[in-house]
This record gives sequence, structure tokens and C-alpha cells, in this order.
Amino acid sequence: MIRIDAAWLATAPLDMRAGTDTALARVIATFGAAHPHHAYVFANQRANRLKILVHDGVGLWLAARRLHQGKFVWAPPGSPNVALEHTQLNALVLGLPWQRMGSQGAITVI
Repeated sequence: MIRIDAAWLATAPLDMRAGTDTALARVIATFGAAHPHHAYVFANQRANRLKILVHDGVGLWLAARRLHQGKFVWAPPGSPNVALEHTQLNALVLGLPWQRMGSQGAITVI
């Protein structure tokens, strides 16, 4: 299992033909650096495909996911990049509305 301490959602679309080097260049341009044990999540323009680049401390992993129907719930282009919690990342990869997961979707007593 690959250890992920933090996950970041990039709001600008990425060409899904991009390989590891292109995705890494986008991470450096967008986030400043690829930190160990961080995951960086990108989607294409239609938001029906995503790629996740993970720096495991030694090398890079690039995973891809495609939805045959529907699309991933994504932040609007031009908005700032979003830090994701583990539950939000898991929901996003499954194609679920990730904004409702984690502490941001918690119901609390006022």
C-alpha cells in the first residue's frame, strides 16, 4: 500500500495523454514541489477521467481512473487548489460527491 499523508486537488484540467514527467512538471508549476507521501489529483476537461500522481519518498506513482458514465465532481476552473482529506480522496476516486465527506460535511450541534 502506498502511504498518502496529504492529497491535493488541482483545479486546472490536465491532458490525459500526459505521462509521469508531464504530470510532475504540472505539480511543480502548480504546487511548487512534489512532496513525499503527497498525492496530486488531476482531471481532464470533461471530468470523466482522472490521474493521481503520488511521490512515495523514493519514486513516483501515476494512477488513472475513468468513468464510463457520468463525471467526477470537480472544483470549478480558476478556483484555488483544494486540500483533500482521506475520506474525500476515497469518495472522489469512486466518483462520489467528495465535498459532502470529511469534516466539511459534518453535522454538528450549534
